[in-house]
Amino acid sequence: MKTKRALPSPSSLLFHLLITPIFLCEANTVSMPPSESETLFTIMDSMSSDQQWRQSHPSPCTPGSSWPGIECKTGPDRLPHVSRLDFGSAPNPSCKSSASFPHLIFTLPFLQSVFFFNCFTHSPTTIIFPIKLLPNSSLQQLSLRSNPSLSGQIPPLISSLTSLQILTLSQNKLTGAIPPVLFSLKSLLHLDLSYNKLTGPIPLTLGNLNSLVGLDLSYNSLKGPIPPTISQLGTLQKLDLSSNALSGAIPQGVEKLRSLSFIALSNNRLRGAFPKGISKLESLQYFIMDNNPMHVPLPVELGLLPKLQEIQLENSGYSGAIPESYTRLMNLSSLSLADNKLTGEIPSGFGDLPHVFHLNLSRNSLIGVVPFDSSFLRRLGKNLDLSGNRGLCLNPEDEFSVVKTGVDLCGKNGTSGPSTKKSQASTSRCCYGSCLLANALVVLFLGLRHHR
Repeated sequence: MKTKRALPSPSSLLFHLLITPIFLCEANTVSMPPSESETLFTIMDSMSSDQQWRQSHPSPCTPGSSWPGIECKTGPDRLPHVSRLDFGSAPNPSCKSSASFPHLIFTLPFLQSVFFFNCFTHSPTTIIFPIKLLPNSSLQQLSLRSNPSLSGQIPPLISSLTSLQILTLSQNKLTGAIPPVLFSLKSLLHLDLSYNKLTGPIPLTLGNLNSLVGLDLSYNSLKGPIPPTISQLGTLQKLDLSSNALSGAIPQGVEKLRSLSFIALSNNRLRGAFPKGISKLESLQYFIMDNNPMHVPLPVELGLLPKLQEIQLENSGYSGAIPESYTRLMNLSSLSLADNKLTGEIPSGFGDLPHVFHLNLSRNSLIGVVPFDSSFLRRLGKNLDLSGNRGLCLNPEDEFSVVKTGVDLCGKNGTSGPSTKKSQASTSRCCYGSCLLANALVVLFLGLRHHR
């Protein structure tokens, strides 16, 4: 007699339905395509000798077989693919001394981000591209930073990375001109080519990058004017062109950069008047422009920018008075106007600015009594430098040892203040006494002649 087979309970059936796909996935674990896997291991073997990559991590995209510095994503083919690689900084794989730039990274079809930090330090190497390029690169971020052995020019083929959003080639030894075709990468949001040895002008094609948010070309040897096409970068928030050999004036069209919050133009050869439209940069917070042969009065328009926090305009030949408009910058925290040819008195309104913690007006030709009270002097302390202004003096009432401003007390060493009521009265009394003495001497002299 056949025994009747018991039917599974509903709860048991549900368990089997849930658990079966897990076993199927484990039994049929998918891995990246063999050609991509081979490319990845070739790159790893050429870059790092931390371990035997093929033996230690046979399935790099499988949990438990990956390593810090690699990320994978499932592609449209439902297979795992390498999406990110990091080299050089712990806990990522370190780079061996013989490492050279691995051009094969540009053949990984789903790679989105790659970082090389302090990797190429011994053996000279350059950025090169493979002969056969991917038709549609997925690379969105390429970062090569602090690689002292990375030299040569920026290859024009970099423009083939049409999905690139962030390009960092900073602190290397790259040379030559910036290829104009680089600025055809219209998806770029951030471009950093700082601290290299780049030469030549900034290409006019810069204006093509109308999605750019950050541009840093500082610490190179770029020359020529700031291209007028910079006015087309309407989304730009950070601009750093400092420490180059740029010349000419700031372009008039800079007023169109309404999103700009940071601008650094120090250590160039810029000169001439500021564009009047600079007052329209209402998002500007930092204006850094030391060491340029400007030889003009300070721009009054900077005092019309409500968000401005820091102004640095040292050693640039500025003349005339410090604009009163600067005393209305209620968010100002730091002002440096040292080593110029400024004249007149210090605007008293600086003492009312609530956030100022650094004020350097040293080595100018300012005159008069320092218009700051004791609490302001104490608050700034060593961050207040008024030295090198022979016509300045400190009110004797504010004498104390807490702070050294670099200024003598009024009346000491021949220093004197402005024509205040007190000084005017003193001067009047002095003049009156001198006149009486002179008249008496004249009478005495005439009397002596008469008696002769």
